[in-house]
Amino acid sequence: MRVIAAMSGGVDSAVAAARAVEAGHDVTGIHLALSRNPASYRSGARGCCTIEDANDARRAADVIGIPFYVWDLSERFHQDVVVDFMDEYAAGRTPNPCLRCNEKIKFEAVLDRALALGFDAVATGHYAQLRTGGDGLIEMHRAIDHGKDQSYVLGVLDQQQLAHSLFPLGDSTKPDVRREAAERGLLVADKPDSHDICFVADGDNAGWLREKLGDRAPNHGGEILDEASGEVLGRHDGTVGFTIGQRKGLRIGRPAPDGKPRFVLDIEPVSGAVTVGPRERLAVARIRGIRPRWCGSVPDRLEGPGVTVQLRAHGDEHRAVVAVTDDGVDIELLDPAYGIAPGQAAVLYDGSRVVGSATIAVAERVSA
Repeated sequence: MRVIAAMSGGVDSAVAAARAVEAGHDVTGIHLALSRNPASYRSGARGCCTIEDANDARRAADVIGIPFYVWDLSERFHQDVVVDFMDEYAAGRTPNPCLRCNEKIKFEAVLDRALALGFDAVATGHYAQLRTGGDGLIEMHRAIDHGKDQSYVLGVLDQQQLAHSLFPLGDSTKPDVRREAAERGLLVADKPDSHDICFVADGDNAGWLREKLGDRAPNHGGEILDEASGEVLGRHDGTVGFTIGQRKGLRIGRPAPDGKPRFVLDIEPVSGAVTVGPRERLAVARIRGIRPRWCGSVPDRLEGPGVTVQLRAHGDEHRAVVAVTDDGVDIELLDPAYGIAPGQAAVLYDGSRVVGSATIAVAERVSA
């Protein structure tokens, strides 16, 4: 097959490209330019879109012996990922920009261009596995290395996208990949993994949002209220600095009435009120998900011992019963989850297989 290898400049994508070549594919490496001002993105160990990353990707392609190009997708990335991130926070929701990037950039824009150019598939360094099911459809499963498993952020991929994807690292552990990179002479063998949000240069998400949103921010301050007593415990300078379940950085001026640690329970972007309370009040029993995306056929209902839902990229799995409706999914959690916010993704599994995903619209808490 003719394969595009998406090379971020890290060790995983470099080894994935090398394995694609070793498997006999005709491979071309590409690096995505996602900002017209790369210096404004994270650098070094915390980046994935910088000039140094592009140089690392090019050097890896040279060692592997494949052609290499840079594709400028900065405008598409800005509209589909960065603007979406700002809009979601302005509405009081908590988005996952990495999941959005996979959906709209790496497996939509890149794949569309690759197919238009006559390529057959896109290979990436994501840790996930693809298998052909008994019905002939392509199934996505968790990676062997559960600590590195990235099936959660790939839960937005549909059957057409999976049929043109390659994940060469799904049957490997991270230490094995690093050893292989060193043996292949790839200089990125010991390069640290990227972390956090690539387009927030200093890691201060709240400060970045305040600056970029400006007058579009839903508010520029408000009260921090105790849920039980209604007392004002402090003030803040904008709800964009908070997310459901947050504990750190609340700047509560005095202890809560019961002396327990406080967590963000609710964010009201219009009034600017941030309501806080004890952790037990974060327990969620039911979730309403909208805009579902299915990796294969659409189920009517999901239930049984292997059915779980994952609500964060590196979060726990929760046993669940899922009812599929015309416009979404209703998820009953058989064991409660904590700190779940509208805007996050709920990714559905049957055993190790990814069934699909939905955007959380409502997280209904356990009754007091």
